[in-house]
Amino acid sequence: MLRSSVVHGRTDRGPNRGTRRGPDRGTRRAATVRGVLAAVAVLAVATGCTAQASDLRSAGAGSGVGGTPSATAAGAVTGAVSKPTPTPTPTPPPPPVSTSAPAATPSARPPLSAPATTAAPTRSATPSAPPAPVLMSRGARSDQVRELQARLAQIGWFDGAPTGTYGPVTTAAVQGFQGRRGLPVTGDTDTVTWRKLLGMTTEPTRAELTGETVNKPAVKLDPRCTTGRVMCVSKTTRTLSWVVDGEVRSTMDVRFGSEYTPTREGVFSVFLKSRDHVSTLYDTPMPYALFFSGGQAVHYSSDFAANGYSGASHGCVNVRDRAAVSALFAEVRNGDKVVVHW
Repeated sequence: MLRSSVVHGRTDRGPNRGTRRGPDRGTRRAATVRGVLAAVAVLAVATGCTAQASDLRSAGAGSGVGGTPSATAAGAVTGAVSKPTPTPTPTPPPPPVSTSAPAATPSARPPLSAPATTAAPTRSATPSAPPAPVLMSRGARSDQVRELQARLAQIGWFDGAPTGTYGPVTTAAVQGFQGRRGLPVTGDTDTVTWRKLLGMTTEPTRAELTGETVNKPAVKLDPRCTTGRVMCVSKTTRTLSWVVDGEVRSTMDVRFGSEYTPTREGVFSVFLKSRDHVSTLYDTPMPYALFFSGGQAVHYSSDFAANGYSGASHGCVNVRDRAAVSALFAEVRNGDKVVVHW
């Protein structure tokens, strides 16, 4: 006979129905725990594997599952979370194999050596020209020395009558001539000096060779001396020519300042005439002074008349012929031109 009974207000229709309910609930609980664990695992990976076991328990409590997960399950979750599987570090690929020759390292380079110095080719020194042969020198006595003295007198370098003896006066005259012409100043008359002198002078006459007279070559006027009233002073011939409208009225010997007090060159004008002038700087008389540039003037010099070209002025143009400079003083006017040139 079929029995029916009511258990907990429900109808039990078979002897085994009550026993199946336990396993069904356990199965559902296990499924729930597995779902929670899966979610927690995903969360742990997403948060960088930093979740703690307490966080997992909270997640289980708030998941809607009645009761706390079993200790075994919690321990499993805790172990899974606290010991995440490390992500393997990728191994870098091997460097590409180069088929070209390896670059030389600094140690493989040969040591740098100083560049070899090539000796400059030795240039043989150009031999200087040998000195010109000497024709006359100090101590000589001859007719040629007399001619030398007469020719030097023509251009104002020798003062006095030719003697034919090559003494200190002749040596000094030759030195002055050489220095003015850019020749080696030796005082000896070599072939170069002699040719230069021959080209500037004329053949001495018998009167010139004995000292009776001196024929100076015709003065070649500077172009600035060809017009107007001009005292034309030549340093080459050491002469002063009084020229009016290109006509030479008179010519006289002159000397100039030394290398330390040179006579200025150029074109000037007479600005002061002083007949009996006395230098306040040197306390010396300067008769017939014709001033043309500062303290420089044309004037008579007793020293020049007595000693000739062995001396020099302090920059003035000295005249040794008193009568000639006196006549010049009478003709020259203030404002007349003065040209000093070579």
